[in-house]
Amino acid sequence: MLPEITCIIIDDEQKAIDLLERRLSILFPNIKVKGKYTEWDRGLEALGTQRIDLLFLDVSMPEKTGIDLLKLIPNGNFQVIFITAHSEFALDAIKLSAVGYVLKPIDDYELSFAVNKALEKIKNSNAPAPVVNQNSSNPLKIGIPNTKGVDYLNIDDILYFESVNKYTKVVTKSFSIISSYNLAEFKKIVNQQHFQQVHRSYIVNVNHIKRYETLGILLMEDNMQIPVSKNFKADFISVFGKISRTAGIKGKENE
Repeated sequence: MLPEITCIIIDDEQKAIDLLERRLSILFPNIKVKGKYTEWDRGLEALGTQRIDLLFLDVSMPEKTGIDLLKLIPNGNFQVIFITAHSEFALDAIKLSAVGYVLKPIDDYELSFAVNKALEKIKNSNAPAPVVNQNSSNPLKIGIPNTKGVDYLNIDDILYFESVNKYTKVVTKSFSIISSYNLAEFKKIVNQQHFQQVHRSYIVNVNHIKRYETLGILLMEDNMQIPVSKNFKADFISVFGKISRTAGIKGKENE
C-alpha cells in the first residue's frame, strides 16, 4: 500500500483547482488534498498551520503572484509544483527550488513527471539520517542515504564530499555515490574525523591529499583538483600543517 501524501492547491480559478484535483485522483490516488484556496492570503495562512508534503501553486493571482507567496515561506518543509499558463516565470521557480513547472492546459505526462519527482524527494527526505557507527574491532562506518536506501562505507575510504545542487557526491577511491543529504549534513557527521571543509562545495579527507599547491589547489588521491577558498584557507593550513608534521616524524622513525 502506497503511503498517503498530503497536498494543498492554491489557484485563483476554481475550475483549475477542480480539474487538477480530478487528475490527481486518477493518476495518484494516494495523494490527499487537504486544502483548496482561490485567495493567496488564505492559502498562506493554511501553509503556516498545516503540515503537508506537496504544494500545487498557480503563478498568476490577484495582488500577489505564486512566486511572491513562496518567498514569504522560504523554509517551507514541502515540495512545490507550479501549475500555470505562464512559462516566463520558470527561471524564478527554479531559483526557489520548485520541483516542477507544469503549463496549463495540464498534460498528464508532464504532471506525472513532476509529481513523481516530488514524491522521490519526499521519500528521500524521510530516509534515515547519516550515521557514524564506531566499534572497537571495526572501522568507523558512515551511512549514506540515497535513492536506493542507505549504503554503509568505511569512513576512512572516503576521499571527499562534493556539493551537487542540493545533493552530495560522496567519492571513494573506487566509486562515488549521490546522497540525498546536503553538504552541511555531512559536515556535522564527520566534524570530529580527519575531514576539513576547504570550499563551500568540498569537504576533504586530509589523509587522502597527495599534494597541496600554494596557489590554493589540492590534488587528491584520485587526481581530482580541489580549490581551497580564502574563507577556509587559514583553518585548512592549520590542520594540514599538523598532520604533515606528524607524517614526517613517522616517516623518519621508519627509516
